[in-house]
Amino acid sequence: MTDDARSDGAAVRAFWQGLGLPGLFDVHVHFLPEPIQRAVYAVFDAAGPKIGRDWPIRYRFDHEERVELLRDFGVRRFSTLPYAHKPGVAGFLNDWSRDFAAGIPEVLWSATFFPEPDAPSYVGELVEAGVDIFKVHVQVGEFHLDDPLLDPVWGLLEDAGTPIVIHAGSGPVGNAFTGPTSMRRVLERFPRLFVIVAHLGAPECEEFLVLAETFERVHLDTTMVFTDFFGVEYPPALLPRLADLQDKVLLGSDFPTIPYPYVEQLDGLAATGLGDDWLRAVCWHNGVRIFGL
Repeated sequence: MTDDARSDGAAVRAFWQGLGLPGLFDVHVHFLPEPIQRAVYAVFDAAGPKIGRDWPIRYRFDHEERVELLRDFGVRRFSTLPYAHKPGVAGFLNDWSRDFAAGIPEVLWSATFFPEPDAPSYVGELVEAGVDIFKVHVQVGEFHLDDPLLDPVWGLLEDAGTPIVIHAGSGPVGNAFTGPTSMRRVLERFPRLFVIVAHLGAPECEEFLVLAETFERVHLDTTMVFTDFFGVEYPPALLPRLADLQDKVLLGSDFPTIPYPYVEQLDGLAATGLGDDWLRAVCWHNGVRIFGL
């Protein structure tokens, strides 16, 4: 582990200690099987069309070192958020993720799904077994959320109330599958879905904010938005409305695949001027209320 990464912990701890919190609750962290992790890193290293810019990865360490680093930061609970990029991959990711979660008490047991015929079966089994959270990524998977193959899955998850982190915004690079339209269509049919919109839906910030204002269980995560790197300035005019959604916003980081120190996301949240109570809710209390300790 690099000296820079080790030194990051002091700044992160100072942030949450200054708010009087016992630590941080991060709902947007990634741990993946090693072959898939290497492939993901390669996509970012190439800065290709799905990335759109140079993206140096600050926390490129093995699994054990990354868990140690999150503990040093004071991240008391964190997800692993696998995401299937094609049919037939979700089962492998879900088996690995389940085993990983079993050995690390801080982990939210995370899973994924893809529009494929057996998705209702394996999603139902995971829900029955007590999975904590799902992740889907429409930019990477190149599918619409209202794909008919997912109808039974949305019905299962609406009834179960299991949260799903969904990357549907068009950042960092959009395609024909990103944007709020297909999510809105799904929510109109399944209005009690527990959705956590990744990256505050950036750059379609207002459209996804409206969904969180409209639907009881739609939440937002803060991942990367209030940093200089993501390339999207959150519209200042929306900040009062984001303040009103205090109980529906959760801290996300995208660790380890970020090109800056972890604390930069936290400093960006503080710079919004939304206040310490808002920060406490976002960085700790909302996650604890939803997922527990």
